[in-house]
Amino acid sequence: MNLVIAKKSEKPIYEQLYEQIVAQIINKEVEPHFCLPSIRNVATELGVSVITIKKAWEMLEKDNFIYTISGKGCFVAEHLDEHLCATKINLARDKVREDLIYYQQLGISKDDLVELIIEEYNTKEEN
Repeated sequence: MNLVIAKKSEKPIYEQLYEQIVAQIINKEVEPHFCLPSIRNVATELGVSVITIKKAWEMLEKDNFIYTISGKGCFVAEHLDEHLCATKINLARDKVREDLIYYQQLGISKDDLVELIIEEYNTKEEN
């Protein structure tokens, strides 16, 4: 599991971690029943508070991405492919809705926004 935080980001660290782990689960980069590193280990490795990591893990468990076995740790929950696909689309839709407000405030037209997304998507695929 690869976790990276941007300390200068406006997004709270626990949200950054949550999003990264969810993406890794959805993209099947981590297998069901994979044991997540301990909260303390992740906190030490990333140089952040245990409380921050605990909050991310709690969000993951609340949303059924992970489960806890007392005394053993936290594990990736098993999901049907259909569930993961639907979750991916819902997360993307939520992000688009959130970002649309900003683009509308900038006065970017729908056509310009679509063109920008296509350009950026193609650039990302080339790298």
